[in-house]
Amino acid sequence: MDIINIQDKNLFFIGGVVRDELLGKESFDIDLTFQGDAIEFAKNIDNAEIVQINEPFGTVRIKLNGREIDIASTRSEIYPQKGRLPEIKNIGCSLKEDILRRDFTINALAKSTLTGEIVDYTNGLEDIKNKTLRVLHDESFIDDPTRIIRGLKFSIRFGFDLDEHTKKLQDEYLQNINYNMSFKRLKKELIETFNLNSNKAFEKFIEQKIYKLIAPQEFELPKINLENLINKYNPKNIWIIYIGLLNDISNLPLTKNEKTIVEDYRQICDSDLSSNFDIYKTFEGMNLESILMYATQNDELVTHYLENLCNIKLEITGKDIQALNIYPSQKYQECFDYILAKKLENPELDKAQEIQLAKNFFEL
Repeated sequence: MDIINIQDKNLFFIGGVVRDELLGKESFDIDLTFQGDAIEFAKNIDNAEIVQINEPFGTVRIKLNGREIDIASTRSEIYPQKGRLPEIKNIGCSLKEDILRRDFTINALAKSTLTGEIVDYTNGLEDIKNKTLRVLHDESFIDDPTRIIRGLKFSIRFGFDLDEHTKKLQDEYLQNINYNMSFKRLKKELIETFNLNSNKAFEKFIEQKIYKLIAPQEFELPKINLENLINKYNPKNIWIIYIGLLNDISNLPLTKNEKTIVEDYRQICDSDLSSNFDIYKTFEGMNLESILMYATQNDELVTHYLENLCNIKLEITGKDIQALNIYPSQKYQECFDYILAKKLENPELDKAQEIQLAKNFFEL
């Protein structure tokens, strides 16, 4: 935080950056809040260039000493529709009002840029010391149910647990969920949480029935530890491997690729995988994520494919078959499949042997 060389009695570091400093962790996002009008404040910073202004939210981005910095005005919020985006009520409110709109006490700390003093209106310092996650008020999850996912994320990142009352509020909400929520925001939190690739997070997600935020259908925890497989094979879209296993995720705004991953997984589940040829032809060309998801059904089969079968490739080409005076047709693919089935059973087959198998297929 020392690299932010702006000091003012009304300017504070706030939220995660203060928490992370207290925990001795590196923070990638540096949040600054000005008690009052941040836009007017920024205009009077020496040598600062205004990069962007968001008037409705009272935020401003400046460039100072080659670094871009975001500064937000203090603000209060209301939730006219529970579970949806809040509306800004008062820009330039007191620091305390701004802090009280936040999610957990550990994220409700401020630090003066002028004196370095920690401002703690919610007992967040004590909760950090006790490794406790506590919401600021009883309507917190009702206002914003994505806070339940954030709580899960923080519990994994920092090894903190929900305090007894917060856990009670979470359980009560999960028994009476308002599905008229912002699923876009929920997806964002799911991505951040499950990209951590923690089987412990998935266990809590299922055992505490947090998954019901997505859809009410019951779901049991798979027996396989996905974390180890994911670490071994390094897929790109980690989060969808976990969340895509749920029975219904149609509420989430998935991308085309994310939908394909889930659809391919379900296709695998409905496929005949009784032979090496069936396994190869089913998995070939599918996303790695879909294949790893199927490990929850049969991890030995998935490991067999990824460690053995997928490395087997034919050397024979269409030109080789054409050289046998066989005119190109659908029979080519049937021939390739015939040779592939043989090579999957005997991976040592070389190109000459593959050509001989082609001759056998065409009865030459």
